[in-house]
Amino acid sequence: MSAVTAMILKDEMKTVGARPVSHDEGARLGFRLTLPAQILVLFISAFPLLMQLYISVTDWSPLSGLGWWNAWSLWNSFANYTDLAADARFWSALKRTAIVMIVCVPAEFLLGLALATLFADDFPGKRIFYSVLLMPMMVVPAVAGYMFFMLFQSGGPVNDILSALTGSPVTIAWLSDPTLALMAVMVADIWQWTPLMFLILLAGLIGVPEDQIKAATLLGANPWQRFVTIVLPKMKTIIIIALAIRVIENFKIFDTLYIMTGGGPGVATETISVYIYKLTTQDLIWGYVAAIALAILIVLSIVAVFAMKRMVRAREVPA
Repeated sequence: MSAVTAMILKDEMKTVGARPVSHDEGARLGFRLTLPAQILVLFISAFPLLMQLYISVTDWSPLSGLGWWNAWSLWNSFANYTDLAADARFWSALKRTAIVMIVCVPAEFLLGLALATLFADDFPGKRIFYSVLLMPMMVVPAVAGYMFFMLFQSGGPVNDILSALTGSPVTIAWLSDPTLALMAVMVADIWQWTPLMFLILLAGLIGVPEDQIKAATLLGANPWQRFVTIVLPKMKTIIIIALAIRVIENFKIFDTLYIMTGGGPGVATETISVYIYKLTTQDLIWGYVAAIALAILIVLSIVAVFAMKRMVRAREVPA
């Protein structure tokens, strides 16, 4: 942007016969012109973070009778962070979140990769199937949660299908069983977000050079060998991006899960997002919530940095 500004000013100065503006002067002018926007963006991103850090070291809540700017009078000497380390419910919620992530992300990746490989070639009705495949991703997560809430009812379609297949009545209480409820939530997540993984991986697959694949074919490589030795190495960066996006988003799963189970039965499906929501709206201990949210932010930031380093490494190393 500064270079463009310098060129414009240079042309204008030539028109009026004035001294041409140097590149450095144009850069300084560009910086001054964009400074208000930069300050605004910095404020929007930095102020909430600083406020969260400030609240996290206090016992402040809306019930304290103090404005948040006076939260310093409720300073607790980092007690929220020591309580967090000893909070068994927090660690249980974190464990359930990790289980959902460990199951859903690989399943979505493998299904998405298989579908991307299939759709990389032309076949009759490809556009129609392509549109249908992407539809789950377009559904609002809360609506998807309600859909699967109805599907997994005792008298719902899932049990009806199982009854037809087994020839005997099936009345499984999916959402009332601690183990089955979490499985139902994971099925819903895989159904909705596999299309996103498919879309990202398909974009990477289409970008693989055709000449290298044709050369490998002429040299006698079978489809599996071409896929392992050429396609996957060329898709390293795209794969890392897709996995990083879904790991971070899966860590924040809330809408679908809360509509389906509300974190129950009991706390059997209570992930970290649901736990934070309950602490925020029911217990109103916002200082402790801020500490939890900050800890989660640090964890997700580490994941993002790790993913970016892997991306850079994948681009530097020739495939």
